[in-house]
Amino acid sequence: MLYGVVDRPFPVPFSPDKWGGLISPYDVFVFVVVGLILAGIAVLFTRTPIGLRMRAAAFAPETARLLGVNVGRVLTFGWVLAAAVGAIASLLIVPLAFLNPTAMDLVFVSAFTAAVIGGLDSPGGAVVGGLALGLVLSYATGYLHGDNTSLAVLTVLAVILLVRPEGLFSKHTARRV
Repeated sequence: MLYGVVDRPFPVPFSPDKWGGLISPYDVFVFVVVGLILAGIAVLFTRTPIGLRMRAAAFAPETARLLGVNVGRVLTFGWVLAAAVGAIASLLIVPLAFLNPTAMDLVFVSAFTAAVIGGLDSPGGAVVGGLALGLVLSYATGYLHGDNTSLAVLTVLAVILLVRPEGLFSKHTARRV
């Protein structure tokens, strides 16, 4: 509301020049940050008491309450963690595009699709799903028109939900009716 709907550039913190035409210093920075966040979340969930509490509150909240876990506080921490990771992801993606009110719409749909591809309970699977979806989007943009990327994302989402609704790397299986 303050700035209108005009696209505004967001500065790239590193040189956007690609090394050998393949990868730029900013791309390396993004890969390093994503790897550090993924490793940090994996350590948080598997090696810390708060991670154990978060898993217990998510999978068996009644049992966690009986064991003395403040489930409300743990779930709030989970939402804060998700918001922080989402904010970091937004800051990493916005320099590659222009900043406007709808800049993240396709990114949100693509991120959700990547999480579904990998499995909603598998952080590593979500990263692999994101890489796979990126390849599909590159092919769709190259062979089809650039306006069809959202259609390609939704097609991949529909196919994955039909073939394997729990995701490719999920540890749990979906209930069959």
